[in-house]
Amino acid sequence: MQFELTKEFINNLISALESEDNGYIVEAINPLHPADIAEILEIVDLPQAQYLYQLLDEELASEVLVEIEEDTREQFLESFSAEEIAESIEKMDADDATDVIQDLPEDVQEEVLEALKDEEHSSDISMLMNYDEDSAGGIMDVDFVSADWNWTVKIALQKLREQVENVDQVYTIYVVDSFNKFKGILSLKRFLYTSDETLIKDIYKKDSISVLANEDSESVALKMEKYDLVVVPVVDENNKLLGRITIDDALDVIKEEAEKDYQMASGISEKVESSDSLFVISRARLPWLLIGLIGGILGAYVIGFFEYQLKENAVMATFIPLILAMGGNVGVQSSAIIVQSLANNTLNYESIFKKLFKELLVALFNGFICASIALIFCWITRSDFYLALTIGVSLVAVFTYAGLFGTFVPLILNKYKIDPALATGPFITTTNDIIGLLIYFLIGMALYF
Repeated sequence: MQFELTKEFINNLISALESEDNGYIVEAINPLHPADIAEILEIVDLPQAQYLYQLLDEELASEVLVEIEEDTREQFLESFSAEEIAESIEKMDADDATDVIQDLPEDVQEEVLEALKDEEHSSDISMLMNYDEDSAGGIMDVDFVSADWNWTVKIALQKLREQVENVDQVYTIYVVDSFNKFKGILSLKRFLYTSDETLIKDIYKKDSISVLANEDSESVALKMEKYDLVVVPVVDENNKLLGRITIDDALDVIKEEAEKDYQMASGISEKVESSDSLFVISRARLPWLLIGLIGGILGAYVIGFFEYQLKENAVMATFIPLILAMGGNVGVQSSAIIVQSLANNTLNYESIFKKLFKELLVALFNGFICASIALIFCWITRSDFYLALTIGVSLVAVFTYAGLFGTFVPLILNKYKIDPALATGPFITTTNDIIGLLIYFLIGMALYF
């Protein structure tokens, strides 16, 4: 049965923490999933969270530590000694342990590694820390099962029994040669249904998908999604098997990238949490707010440039919000579709011009529909055909410009290795506001002023 975290549960737990009722705390917490416990630790006060954590048994404590959000984990561990942290690290998989250690200050990292009693575990963690945390090597698990292709099924079964002790989930068996070079995979079903004396090289699947250790983790996650893989092997430049990436690691990468793109599209320049300090949150938001401010000032100058015309035809000013809103919406819609295509690798170079042409047609089609509605409304309510015509033509022009601009900008940013998610936020809306106003007034000069 799934646990539901309620206000009553939290209040009872906080009361138990304040009175140091350890019996109640242990009885209430131990049956829960580590992810639920981690959520509780982030709700209660930091000293209470640290006290509660110390009541957990070592195995559960290590699982909970992995589930705590990266942004709060360093602060959470500040009161623990290197030896206490190392005790939890000992119980973790090497990839999870690496994630935890990398969140610590460099001097503490060294102390924790020195405090580890298992030298092999310490060596695996040190090896993983050499890889960029956003690479395949940075998220891979070094615990897996493999079989030499010269083994018989009988020998392989004996060897795999020894290996499987350190592996939580066995999705497949990796086949290697005597130099540990990756050759392919062997399904558990075929392995179990094959006679004892059959050689592994006679039953394994060749040409299976693998990824390089220095490959970008987002690229790996997309590859796993594309080919419906629950696990993928990681190799070095010489094709030697180093580890594996499981679907849960890939989902973490996809989630993190989605959060980053969402924040960037919202005009937040770095990853922040609601629990971050006022300075950190302001620093992340301020750059794009300043760009928006500059855009607003430039927009005001555009309006000011046509001040005389507006005095003579003040009714034009009442439709400025319509032009700004529609241009911004069209630009964001167009850029969002392109950014999504780029993120999913579904946009190839042969289709770029088709994409631009299609967006042009979509912009024109939507522009004519919206312009017709606005034109009729304006003509009926204002009884001014030329004003209505100006609004209609302006909307078609703004739709066309915004659609093409919103499509083109993400492609340019992507070409120069800049995250195209920037194009779905304030950059598009600010630019469209300025150009949209200019288009509106120039058409107004031609048709109405």
